[in-house]
Amino acid sequence: MAQLDTKHHHTKGHHHAKATAGNDPMNCCGHLDAESSERNILLYLAGGVMLIAAFLGRKVFPGVIDERVVSALALVAALALGSVMVWGAWKELIKGRASTASLASLAIIASIAIGQYETAGWLALVLLVADQFLRRTSISAQRVIADLIRLTPDVARVVRDGQEHEVSLADVRTGDVVRVRPGENLSVDGVIIAGRTTLDQASLTGEAAPHEATVNEDVYAGTTNLTGTIDLRVTKLGTETTIGKVTELIAAAERTKTARQLLIEQVATFYVPVAISLAFLAWFLTADVMRAINVLIVACPGALLLASPTATVAAFAAAARLGVMIKQPTHLEAAADVDTVVFDKTGTLTTGKFTVSRLAPGPGVDPGDLLAAAACAEQHSNHPLAKSIMNTAAAARVVVPGSTDYEEIHGRGVKARTATGVLYVGRATWLAELFPAIKGDIDAVASKIEGMSGVHVARALDGQGGQYLGVVGLEDKVRFNAKAVMDKLREIGVRRLSILTGDRLSVAERVGRTVGVDSVEAECLPEDKHTEIKILGSQHRKTLMVGDGINDGAALAQADVGVAMRLSGSDIAANSAGIALMNDDLSRIPFILELGRRNRAVITQNIVLAVVVALLGLALATTGRLDTVGALFFHFVGDVLVIANSFRLFRFGEAYSVGGEEQATTQPVKKSVGLNLSGTPAPA
Repeated sequence: MAQLDTKHHHTKGHHHAKATAGNDPMNCCGHLDAESSERNILLYLAGGVMLIAAFLGRKVFPGVIDERVVSALALVAALALGSVMVWGAWKELIKGRASTASLASLAIIASIAIGQYETAGWLALVLLVADQFLRRTSISAQRVIADLIRLTPDVARVVRDGQEHEVSLADVRTGDVVRVRPGENLSVDGVIIAGRTTLDQASLTGEAAPHEATVNEDVYAGTTNLTGTIDLRVTKLGTETTIGKVTELIAAAERTKTARQLLIEQVATFYVPVAISLAFLAWFLTADVMRAINVLIVACPGALLLASPTATVAAFAAAARLGVMIKQPTHLEAAADVDTVVFDKTGTLTTGKFTVSRLAPGPGVDPGDLLAAAACAEQHSNHPLAKSIMNTAAAARVVVPGSTDYEEIHGRGVKARTATGVLYVGRATWLAELFPAIKGDIDAVASKIEGMSGVHVARALDGQGGQYLGVVGLEDKVRFNAKAVMDKLREIGVRRLSILTGDRLSVAERVGRTVGVDSVEAECLPEDKHTEIKILGSQHRKTLMVGDGINDGAALAQADVGVAMRLSGSDIAANSAGIALMNDDLSRIPFILELGRRNRAVITQNIVLAVVVALLGLALATTGRLDTVGALFFHFVGDVLVIANSFRLFRFGEAYSVGGEEQATTQPVKKSVGLNLSGTPAPA
């Protein structure tokens, strides 16, 4: 059998761009924003009534109404409705991006200039009403945002001096105690301080299975309390809550323009002079102004401008449904090119829930004393290993004395002054550097915890170096679907899978063999992980790094795509990761890659659809085979096709949702997993 490429690290020793607001890409007619458009509905209605009156006076009851009155009604309607389009065109022109509204306005102005007031009025009315229809029925992020906002109540039941007070959410402050009863949605992020319950977190995690929550557990706004009354201390409010961040990011996805979208808009800008030239040519050759106007109508590049943002917003909504929060469209684009996936081990490929499996004391040391010393030094630490040691000590009823002058040394361990002396707890290499004389004792017990994570303990002796107390061996379970996820990643074309971890080589190697990766690099400090990702980039690999979002911050930022695991406020807020998972399901990793590729494919399809429809319409309009009604049809048929095609992305990923995750991650493997232990490079 081939072998696993492993590396033992001894090395010592990007920033995230903000989403920027832009013009609404969904606003294909280039006029006022959604709120202003709502106010214009009355204007559209009045203009429509005047146009109908003019039509009746001219066609149905000729001679009954004075022709001048009929013309005046049509002119007023054309000017009123056309002004909205012209205002949108003016905003395009002053920004140097003439596009859809500019061409439509030119057609309306030309119709008015030749006395075709009714044609100009109907043209403006149809364009405006159709645009309103598209804005209301399209796959805009606004519907997704509205659904998310509805999950968060605008009132909260605050407990003060033992009494409940129902107050507006605006009056709640961080640190307040909020009571949530069964059947209510949480309005804030917080920590449970009293009670236990079952929560429905599907709105955030995409998992329908209820979650059992108890005291000291983090809970999140927008989730539903199902069974018991709980009191929670508020930690985050409003847009700072997890669901608030999701809402903001989906809104940003609609505003932010990727490089592809900017290119499309640049093409559309050059396209406008070409369309005007074609219209002028049609008029010059045929002396038919209406033919030229029809060319302008057909040439409006609305579908082309919708090609990218509609697909991206749909992809963001599909990701949010599965508990995947993508910070910017650029991260989704980058995911489409990923060929190398790098995983942190603890809390990523493994559950991060360690249990003490073995105590290996040093010479002349009692196992109980070893556990007591480790717990004494680790009692102030938040590290998962420290918490496991403390839990084991509590279960064994070990008395843990207090400690002072606690210090955590980055990437090495902790130092604490106790009643029994100064304790050093952490890596074996660190203790050996501090007390070279104990290296032999460390090596002697190393084999007793083979394949486990080890926390070594030493005590400083006054003037006599240090005493090695032994090592606490802990084990962490590999996630149930980790191997299946690796197989799925290879199936969809990922060429290299790696583990970067700060844990010992033997532990990392065991996990690497279990899940089937190509290479393992162990005992990495945070800066080592960053360097390794940078090296992969220099080899022209497109990397996705999966980590906990804190210790792996530098590596997450350096990777082409950084993915932070866990539903945790600090992880989600980490600027280093471009994508955050609301749950611990590793199947979301292949989903992200497939979503990126599917999003790119849909955008390409949209562009082709828009161009084909536009060219066909231009050919028909230029040759006089389209009247104004036909030109209007061609103007919008491209928009409808693009939106309908993008709509398919909303349902993408259903195989990864509840009941489908196992199916999505356990497909037959088309490629064998190469293991390479000989030290030769892993397969590309």
